[in-house]
Amino acid sequence: MSYRKLLGATALTLFAGLAAAAYPDRELTGVIMWGAGGATDVVARAVAPHAEAALGKKVVLVNKSGGTGAISTNFVNNAPADGYTLLYGAENPQLHQVLGIADFGYEKFYPVNVLGRGVAVIVVAKDAPWNSVKDFVEDAKKRPGKLKMGSTGPGGLPHTIGSMLNSVTKFQVISVPFDDESPDLTALMGGHVDMMPVGSGAATESIKAGRLKALSVIDTEPLPLQGFPNIPPITKEYPEFGKYLPWGPFYGIWVKRDTPEDVKATLTKAFKTAADNAQFQTLMKDRGNVMMNVSGAEADAFLKKWQSVTSWVLQDVGAAKVSPEKFGIPRP
Repeated sequence: MSYRKLLGATALTLFAGLAAAAYPDRELTGVIMWGAGGATDVVARAVAPHAEAALGKKVVLVNKSGGTGAISTNFVNNAPADGYTLLYGAENPQLHQVLGIADFGYEKFYPVNVLGRGVAVIVVAKDAPWNSVKDFVEDAKKRPGKLKMGSTGPGGLPHTIGSMLNSVTKFQVISVPFDDESPDLTALMGGHVDMMPVGSGAATESIKAGRLKALSVIDTEPLPLQGFPNIPPITKEYPEFGKYLPWGPFYGIWVKRDTPEDVKATLTKAFKTAADNAQFQTLMKDRGNVMMNVSGAEADAFLKKWQSVTSWVLQDVGAAKVSPEKFGIPRP
C-alpha cells in the first residue's frame, strides 16, 4: 500500500472512530406514552433536564397518547434504531398481547432505565357520598350498571385494578374510556364519572388540594404522603386482594432493542445519573413513587415478572382476549 493510500485509510479510520464517539451529535426525541399532566408525563418531564445535562444535548419531548400506549410504541418501533428516538413509557405494553392490542410488548425494546414504580389509589370526587371502597362497591351492587368508572382503555391501570377488585368482590360499573389519566381525572372532578383507580403520582396534587378524595391505596400498607392523612390499604377491607400485591404502575425509558451497544451504554449512563439526582428523587418520593433506577438485564427481569403476574390475573378473571400461554408468558 502506498503512503498516500495508507494515510487515507488511517484518516477514514480516525474519522469513523470520531463519528462513533460523537453520539449524541444532535437533539433527541422523547416520545411520552401518555398525555400532558398524567403520571408518565410528569415523571418524563422531571427526569429529562437531568438526562439532557448528562448527554449534553436537548431531548425534545412529544406526547403521543392513544391505544393504551400502542400509538407511541409503534411510533418508536418504526423509528431508526440509532438512539435518537426514546420511549418514555409505563407498564401498559406488557399487556398489549394478551389484550389483543398489539403483537409485541417491551421485548422489542431495551430498558435504558426503569426509573421507579408507583402505587395506585382509588379516588372519587371530593363531595362523593362514599368514604371507602366498600361503600362504593356496595352501592354499585345495589345499582348494577349505574355507576361509572373512569378508564384509560383495556390494559390500562384502571382496567387492571378493576379486574382485580372484581375477582374478589363481584360488582358492575360502566367503564368510561379516556385517552389518558389527565382528562379522566378532570371528568371525575366534574362529576362525569364516579370513581377511578389511578397512579398516586397523577392524583397526589389534586388530593392535597382537596379536589379528590382517596378511598384506598392498592397496597398492603397505608400510603404516607406529606400534606394529607395516610390512605388506608385495600387489604383493610378486602384481605383477599393481597394475593395480587405488591402491584402497581412503573415508569421508564426505552430504545429499540437493536440499538448499537455503545449508544445504549451512553443512554444508560446518562439516565442513571439523571435518576440519581436529588431533586428528581424528591419529586418521585413526594408523589408516592418508589425509586428503582435499574436497567438492562435487571430491568428485563422486573418487566417479565410484572407481565407474568398481571397477564395471568387478567386471564383468570376473564379479561384477557388471548391466553398468556400463546406468548410463552409463564404463570407466576
